[in-house]
Amino acid sequence: MNKLPKYLSMCLLATAALLGGTFPAFAANAPSSNFAVLSAAFGGAGAVTCTNSTITGDVGSSGLPASVVQTGCAITGAIIAPVSSQVLTDFNNVYSQYAATPCTGSLATAYTGTTLTLTPGVYCNAAGVTFTDTTLTLDGQSDANAVWIFKIGTGGTGALTGTNFSVVMANSAQQCNVYWWVAEAATMTTSDFKGSILAGAAITLTGGTFAGRALAKGAVTLTGVAATGCGGGTFNPPKQRCNQGVGNGPEGCDPGNSNQSYPFRSNDELGGVPGNPGRKGGNK
Repeated sequence: MNKLPKYLSMCLLATAALLGGTFPAFAANAPSSNFAVLSAAFGGAGAVTCTNSTITGDVGSSGLPASVVQTGCAITGAIIAPVSSQVLTDFNNVYSQYAATPCTGSLATAYTGTTLTLTPGVYCNAAGVTFTDTTLTLDGQSDANAVWIFKIGTGGTGALTGTNFSVVMANSAQQCNVYWWVAEAATMTTSDFKGSILAGAAITLTGGTFAGRALAKGAVTLTGVAATGCGGGTFNPPKQRCNQGVGNGPEGCDPGNSNQSYPFRSNDELGGVPGNPGRKGGNK
């Protein structure tokens, strides 16, 4: 599979851009919020159930305070229920923008007893994906800003399921630069999972470890899990660098400061001079 162009660093404390548009900040209604778990169910139906688990980071629910249930559960962070309407709006915007991110590679429907290594990219499957006794190594190729986006159910339906599934970070890869967009539910059982899940339905975590963020449009349930969230007060996707070579079409990315102080000397693919897209014949 082809490797994506390298991403700019992901800033969790400022608004980023994706697909050429302004991306909303994802912030809670509490100072320095750091959601490790969020149940953003519509109509105040959020629910977080944590049993014999630990959560490092804030926990949020669209439901009333009683919707966050702790049984033998230690939470290091704030419990926010209900979260503000802005949190829900921002999460839904985040979810929609990830849904629109173009794919650069594909995933199989099922992996059993498999060892798989992937370099940075946007990997998709139109249906659900199941990992069983699988080790997925994410190779950052010595780039700490490398980003992986996995999109499950791009055809409209599909769940993410993992059993004895391990995600391993290699060569400077960072777990907080890994995103799993799921059309429906996500279920992890006795897995060593890394990355932030954005699920269109419920998230269920049973046994093992979870390092990232569990963000769902349904309920979130943790049983016997050690969960550690990513730091920062906002939740934003990465900002991609453009490939500005001659003949490349619009990529929906931010080309950065490429106008060299003069608009007529711009390298930007949209409106570059001369040549469209991009410049032709060098910097004239």
